[in-house]
Amino acid sequence: MKNLLPKLWMFIAPVVLLPSLNATEYEYYTWKPETWVNSYGKSPQCMEIPEDLRLCFNVGYHQMLLPNLLEHETIAEVKQQAGSWVPLVHKACHPGTQVFLCSLFAPVCLERPIYPCRWLCEAVRDSCTPIMQAFGFPWPEMLNCDKFPLGDVCISMNTTSSDDTDKSPGVTSVCPPCDNEMNTDGILEHMCASEFAIKTKIKEVKIDNLDRKVILQKRRKAVKLGTLKKQDLKKLVLYLKNGADCPCQQLENLGSNYLIMGRSVGKQHILTGIHKWDKSSKEFKKALKKLKSHKCSAFETMFK
Repeated sequence: MKNLLPKLWMFIAPVVLLPSLNATEYEYYTWKPETWVNSYGKSPQCMEIPEDLRLCFNVGYHQMLLPNLLEHETIAEVKQQAGSWVPLVHKACHPGTQVFLCSLFAPVCLERPIYPCRWLCEAVRDSCTPIMQAFGFPWPEMLNCDKFPLGDVCISMNTTSSDDTDKSPGVTSVCPPCDNEMNTDGILEHMCASEFAIKTKIKEVKIDNLDRKVILQKRRKAVKLGTLKKQDLKKLVLYLKNGADCPCQQLENLGSNYLIMGRSVGKQHILTGIHKWDKSSKEFKKALKKLKSHKCSAFETMFK
């Protein structure tokens, strides 16, 4: 995956701007546990960011504070909760997503806690909320941008970074559940954001206000039922949220079998992923084999 990380900047508003930092330029301050104690009475300690903390291992610095700024007290808890956000970073909805999230999940070791700037939170929230809503997840209250500082010292980013993804005017992004490659990790990530998965063909697609209503063929084979009951499977209709105008190539080819994933949100069933059912693909076959044993991060716990 292309490295989407801009350089980290430390802002002291409104007057002083410190130099940009990256993995090679970063200088660690000596951590003094007596300097501050967090709200639940534990002095944070500095530790190496473990390689299996996928969200933040390559963020641009090597050590983090624990407990972190989300009050996770163990590295096991951090890994579980942070894992839920890896697919969102892969969607590249904003170039500062990983910087913002890691400033909270794996805060850099300094002599005082440094929170993300409110404007960075708002920029990531505004860019990524449509992606999250497409999968049936709201922006969580725990990341309420009003909690983060307007001034003082805060984590920001270089908005002129060459790593920013430019979008040509008039080009509409592919609908998030349809924007996927035939690779094992991508399929499993979509599966983890879903409650159920089935093999079927699509009978018809209709525009329903801002959504697309996906009507399935009668023949449906359950791959993973999850919260879905067998009687629900027979009358299942899916909605591609905010998908009336975005491209989805899979929904234009109604003759193919698809691995269709979804989750229940209120009274609707939301389409969260659609992959062509292609047994000739090694990646697809590998994903199907891993499906039963694959351990997913706690999405339901995270996105609240």
